[in-house]
Order: sequence, then C-alpha cells, then structure tokens
Amino acid sequence: MKQWKNDEEMFSIMKEVLYTPVVGDILDQMGYNHQFLPSYIKPLESMVPADAYIDRSEPDNRLKLAGYACTVLENDVFEAPKKPFGYLTEALDQLKPNEIYVATGAHNSALWGELLTATAKTRGAVGAVLDGYSRDTPQVLSQNFPVFCSATWAQDSSIRTYVCDYRCTIEIGQTTIHDGDLVFGDIDGVLIIPKQIKDEVLEKAIEKAKGEKKVRKAIEGGMSATAAFAEFGIL
Repeated sequence: MKQWKNDEEMFSIMKEVLYTPVVGDILDQMGYNHQFLPSYIKPLESMVPADAYIDRSEPDNRLKLAGYACTVLENDVFEAPKKPFGYLTEALDQLKPNEIYVATGAHNSALWGELLTATAKTRGAVGAVLDGYSRDTPQVLSQNFPVFCSATWAQDSSIRTYVCDYRCTIEIGQTTIHDGDLVFGDIDGVLIIPKQIKDEVLEKAIEKAKGEKKVRKAIEGGMSATAAFAEFGIL
C-alpha cells in the first residue's frame, strides 16, 4: 500500500527514509540487475575538499536527489556548430518541477555549469546527473542544487558539444533510461527505477529499510550474522 499521496510526499520519503543500496537490492530481487549508473558518477559536493571555500549559507542537500528523468542526448563536435550548443537552451527551458536533467553522449567538455544550474533551478528542476563533467564548481554549489557528475573540468562546450535530442531514450553505462523514469542518487551512487514499477519498488524498499533496522538492533544485541540472516532474511 502506497505511503504517499503525491509526488512531493514520495520524494520526501525517498530522501528521508531510503538510500540507494536498499533500493538497488529490491531492483535486483525483481530482476532489474543493471539499474546503477557507473560508479564514477558521484555528487559534485563530494569532489570538493572540506577546506575549500564554498558558500554554505543554505542547508546542504546536495548529496541526495530524487526526481523524474528528463533525458538529454549530446554528441561531441570538432568545430563551432551552426547552432551553438545545439538544443541545449530548449532542453533547459522545458524542464518541469521535480525533474532531473540526465545527460550523456559528449565527453570533450563540461556539460554543466553555473547558468545551467540557475535555469534548471528556476524551472523547478531538482538536480542534474551527467555522464561527463561539470564546471563553475563554487558557483554551482552555492546554489544548493544537487549535481552528480564524473569529474570537474572547465573546458567550454560551445564549440565542442551539441545537444541533438531530449526526452528520448538514452544509455549510461549498462543502464537504459527512459524519459520520466525515477532517478535516485546519494553518496553511494545513482540508480534508475523504471517508471512502470516505481510504486512497487519504493514500497518494498521502505519495508526492507525497516527490516534492516531490526537486523542491526538484533546484531548489536548479540545475535550472530548467521542467526540474524536465518531469522530475518536480510543482510
């Protein structure tokens, strides 16, 4: 039985109660074994040294994200295209609340930066996931907007990258992503929940998270791992 009435409650539960390992376990159990994006895609926040100066005046929620995928397909180009950036501005301007910009296909330049963050945030989007680089790191982080990427690199995309399509099917690593799939990310990685099974996955993940708390309490109380697994079926 669903424990949420709308998307806002669903995303709140995901960020407050769930974590990617438990959701990934449920996807594995359901036969969806290739839903994690590559391990090199990490929160931008985690790439910044602790002693670096970053404006942290707002509450820090940059290590977790949950929303619907707005898929974006890019490609590398080797001279300035006739249409600078391709359809990048169009892809940004049509973002909707609770969506996450998910991009892949180009690797010769940064795919994200300060002004893209400002546009996406103003449109109500809740994050960006990039199979590639981000730049303007202090300016991005100061906007308190979760960005997950492979690394930081300042090289500009205007003469190197072309957005050729959006709201299309894409692949990142071994994962196929459809527009509107559920995206969930934290410090342990990013996974994709196919939209047609999202309710079932989340309901089972919530129950597993509760079960893991019981197992930990039992183990801390002296139960062996073998006995705990035999009783709870969780490890």
